[in-house]
Amino acid sequence: MTETVPVADAPPSRRHALGVEYDGGEFSGWQRLSKHGEPDRPGEPTVQSAVEAALSFVAGHPIEVICAGRTDAGVHAACQVVHFDSPATRDPRGWMLGATSRLPPAVCVRWCVPVADDFHARFSARARRYRYRILNRAVRPALRRQYLSWERRPLDADAMHRAAQALLGENDFSAFRTVHCQAPHARRELQAIRVRRDGDVVEVEVQANAFLHHMVRNIVGSLLPVGCGEQPEAWIGELLAGRDRTVAGPTAPSAGLVFLGPRYPAEWGLPAEVTL
Repeated sequence: MTETVPVADAPPSRRHALGVEYDGGEFSGWQRLSKHGEPDRPGEPTVQSAVEAALSFVAGHPIEVICAGRTDAGVHAACQVVHFDSPATRDPRGWMLGATSRLPPAVCVRWCVPVADDFHARFSARARRYRYRILNRAVRPALRRQYLSWERRPLDADAMHRAAQALLGENDFSAFRTVHCQAPHARRELQAIRVRRDGDVVEVEVQANAFLHHMVRNIVGSLLPVGCGEQPEAWIGELLAGRDRTVAGPTAPSAGLVFLGPRYPAEWGLPAEVTL
């Protein structure tokens, strides 16, 4: 009789969350455009593929990541949060430094935290934050130009801030979504919006439970005519109520936009910058 040799059980997978920082100027956005495990299409590199390739090298097996919120081409992230599962035994520092060593210079892993198996980078988030910066002077930027939009006409940041408060609360943001947006509905809860001036820079910060495609850039593009005095402050509220994208302002350039990161309940034990 042939003796049966028991097969060792495969080690259990462990879930980790990562904080990923990237300069989106070199990428065609976050989302992988090719199939998982295949290289990016020529001329269309994505942040997701770069992160998955780096983690797969460290793990020694294919890794797929889920992010908190996809960013468009040219949009940067201060702290994109992703999660992944792997049976590989690595400490958080090993995942962080090992992955960063395999990433292009425009991407790094800032932190790694083991999380519960039911943590989900997207669905566990309760809010997301973006910041948009506009250099407001007569001359275009030379330094930091990949992180700034530019408006030569003087802007009244206080008027922009007052106008933006009409967007607070749960509303239908159809006037501020792109025609290519695939979300099933346009209702979102905008929790906070602030416009302020710091020298030559006008900064718009927005927090919502979730965002529509191009929503932040379309809001900024509609606030600019208010800041320039071309539209009254009440115009933003009228756009929101009218739900007509065709009469709102143009989409602001991607260069000034940074995804600051999602925010989660404290129970997940993530760093303070992504915790409510």
